[in-house]
Amino acid sequence: MYLTVKETAEYLTMPESYIESLIIQNKIRTVHDGEQHLIFKEQFNMHLEQMEKYKKQLADYYNEPIPEDIDVKDED
Repeated sequence: MYLTVKETAEYLTMPESYIESLIIQNKIRTVHDGEQHLIFKEQFNMHLEQMEKYKKQLADYYNEPIPEDIDVKDED
């Protein structure tokens, strides 16, 4: 499925100007039909999956309890 720049910006929740700058920098592959750039939606799936995986790992890290300090119970 191909999306326009506006639809891609909505899909990725980013501004259209940022999507256009990525197209100019050749960081997003597009097909130009003479009027507009069309972007293949599936190229973002791997990136979005990786971002979800990273968010989960980060949440797990922050939810991990802090271990007790060994020196707290030490009385000299």
